[in-house]
Amino acid sequence: MILAIVAIVVGLVLLVWSADRFVDGAVGVAQFFGMSTFLIGMIIVGFGTSAPEMVVSVLSAMNNSPQLALGNAYGSNIANIALILGTTALIAPVVVKKQAMVRDIPILMAMTALTVVLLMDGNVSFVDGVVLLLAFVVITAFNISMELHEKRKRKKAKLADNADENLPAEKVSIVKSFAWLLVGLVLLIVSSRMLVWGAVYTAQALGVSDLLIGLTIVAIGTSLPELASSIAAARRGENDLAVGNVIGSNIFNTLVVVGLASVIAPIKAADPEVMSRDVPIMIALTLLLFFICIPFKKKNGKRVSGFGRIGGALFLSLYIAYLVLLGIQAV
Repeated sequence: MILAIVAIVVGLVLLVWSADRFVDGAVGVAQFFGMSTFLIGMIIVGFGTSAPEMVVSVLSAMNNSPQLALGNAYGSNIANIALILGTTALIAPVVVKKQAMVRDIPILMAMTALTVVLLMDGNVSFVDGVVLLLAFVVITAFNISMELHEKRKRKKAKLADNADENLPAEKVSIVKSFAWLLVGLVLLIVSSRMLVWGAVYTAQALGVSDLLIGLTIVAIGTSLPELASSIAAARRGENDLAVGNVIGSNIFNTLVVVGLASVIAPIKAADPEVMSRDVPIMIALTLLLFFICIPFKKKNGKRVSGFGRIGGALFLSLYIAYLVLLGIQAV
């Protein structure tokens, strides 16, 4: 019991510290390469924090339980939007730039639609898995090429502005940034596992039911790396990083986590509950994310996409409702 409490305290401290270091590293990498923090959030932060889901899904497929990959991936996507963005919005307004509204969120919606089409027969075959993985490669290459194009435009604009030519360039240590990025990611994953283990052990010792533990501690614990990094980014005003984290993580889960699992072991006769419950909820939340970010109001003469505490409370309420639904169906 004492060891579990120590694990909770140490895990929580490490989680907060590593999240800050992880964000520092991500911002440093973005600055060094002259790329947007949104893209770094999508590719490095989003994909990196989804590594645990990928490992779990691959191991599940190797152990002839590929169906776990679907629940793992789609459940994580639901938590990413409802829990993580909801919590982040309560700390600082979630601001979504035009690029995300016109390109990245629609891409996520399209990939979600693709999974629905592939799941219409109730199976995710080897070919389906290959299609998902190829879609991931194409999207990643497209985002990188678009970012390089935007970088060239920014460079030309800077050269054309004589006032900017005399400004000293900000020096960023790429080695230090990558080091913090790697250390932060590893400690994020390790500390979240420590925290979950300690919490589960303590809850069991206090007589809390396995169902309640699974619906709360374990469910939220698997999203702790994304949650901690998004909160740290929001506190530092790096909203692009937080939004890119969620979008990138959901794309990674939808395409790579499910794709790899089905390539290793094709998913036959997907769980009816996943098809009737998790997939529709994931679709609804993805659509809600898009519509809630449509800039209906102007701020300082400009239309601003995103949502604040009211939207955050809405997403958190929906996540709680989802957990209640899981509990009702599990009884």
